[in-house]
Amino acid sequence: MGQNSRQTYGLTASTVNSGLTKGTTSTYTTTASTAGVVNGKWVTPITAQTNTATPTTDAVTGAAFLPLAVNKATVIVFGQTAAGAIQMAQGSIEDTQTGVTTTAGAFIRAPQFPSLPDDFLPLAYLLVRTAPSASAWTPGTSSWTATGVTASAVQNISTLPDRPQTA
Repeated sequence: MGQNSRQTYGLTASTVNSGLTKGTTSTYTTTASTAGVVNGKWVTPITAQTNTATPTTDAVTGAAFLPLAVNKATVIVFGQTAAGAIQMAQGSIEDTQTGVTTTAGAFIRAPQFPSLPDDFLPLAYLLVRTAPSASAWTPGTSSWTATGVTASAVQNISTLPDRPQTA
């Protein structure tokens, strides 16, 4: 191979924007079927979903998601297995500036993406912050629109970026 060629062995990438959005509860919706490759092999597509329940266990740990206390932030990555099962993974939990009542404080440090399993095709991610008035918020069971919770717009992706977009 020449000097200008790029190594693409083992590529994991989504080849379709599924149009994933968060619902008004703990659900998600997609506007298109998924498509992509995990380690160079085609995945089984997931057909478009409407107000579908999100997973309640972390794809990384296999355990229930960790709840966010007040004045905290995390990143949630949506993805799928090569076999076509939807998954979510929770990144680090970070402190935020102290918010005011139902308004979440600013990021001190952006949450970091989790180390994803080998059989995980990232489709989208979003950031969640909690305000002083928020109840403990748990991915997969708590509402994206709960009082005192700020859930960012979903960022649909082809591959996981180097860091979450916080603004």
